[in-house]
Amino acid sequence: MMCGIRFALLFLILLLLAPDPAEAQQRSGVRAQGREIIQEQNAAPTTSGATSQVLDFREEMRRFVQSIGKFARGHRPDFMVIPENGLELLVKIDPSDPDVRHLARTYMRSINGIVQDGLFYGVPELDKPTEEKRRESLLPLARIAKKAGLKVLVKDYVKTPRTVDAARRQAAKEGFIFFGSPSRGLDMATVPTYPRRPYGESANSVVSLKSVNNYLMIRESSGFGRVDEFALKMHENNFDLVVVNIFHSLGKPLSRQAVETLKYKKLGAKRLVFAYVDIASAASDDFFWKDHWREGSPGWISAAVPGNPDRYFVQYWHPEWRQIISGDANSYIYGVVRQGFDGVILGGMDTFRYFEGGLDALAQQ
Repeated sequence: MMCGIRFALLFLILLLLAPDPAEAQQRSGVRAQGREIIQEQNAAPTTSGATSQVLDFREEMRRFVQSIGKFARGHRPDFMVIPENGLELLVKIDPSDPDVRHLARTYMRSINGIVQDGLFYGVPELDKPTEEKRRESLLPLARIAKKAGLKVLVKDYVKTPRTVDAARRQAAKEGFIFFGSPSRGLDMATVPTYPRRPYGESANSVVSLKSVNNYLMIRESSGFGRVDEFALKMHENNFDLVVVNIFHSLGKPLSRQAVETLKYKKLGAKRLVFAYVDIASAASDDFFWKDHWREGSPGWISAAVPGNPDRYFVQYWHPEWRQIISGDANSYIYGVVRQGFDGVILGGMDTFRYFEGGLDALAQQ
């Protein structure tokens, strides 16, 4: 009799201590962007790219870009913001059905266009057609951007006249603006020799993206000589839009006068000048870098970027990093606006993949 009572009491205690099944399921995981992520209370993202914390890295990137646009336009209402890559951010996956996608309308209203790397040529191999799988995944998204009224700029990596012309024809067929670069990244340091004059060259002034028919991107300008020499050499072409690094050499920014010189074509008409800013990585030679910083210190500095041990992925959602980029009058974007640039190209947009799945996920695209 007593044994039976003790057993009943023990069973009742265990029943009361057991977690509610619905609550346990809620704590065990959620679906973010169509993928289930296991949650650990108070966990922080790791620096390896994987994470155990529930955090929608795509939505955090969207919010970051939106905040940059709001900040910049608070100082200059007509300032333009164009992300480079990250076309997947244009759509949101329904958390209840991974096969259903919705337009990220708030994000799309915050930007003026998209630059897409290697849509038709150059990925993974320079001067070769882009892999079919990549093209088939990105092209529909680029079409969505264009249909929504965003300017789509293609940056293919091509070096021979035949491939330059072929890539340009494919871009023109879609109504995209084309730039053919014979090199990548910081090696984009010269004006391509072909074509000799920009496709769609015009003597008209360009004051908005709507009128842009061609563009040029220079990521490293120190090889052109002094700041004034660089500005004058860029003045010798007729591109509608020129994209440059705000820093010319050794951390020295382009002067406001140099930026103003860049705004004029050889023919005398005005054009747009944008700055290129990577918003998801930091390098040890950046103007804001502190001597004691390193991987993991501060905690929002993650692993080194492959092939560049002096540059590190950053947790772009972290308040301290966002303060550096667009927090106040000492921020990167404020400097871009103050120097007279018409807009900004935001690099590092694909970094959300690194935090979703590490370097392998980043390399897939």
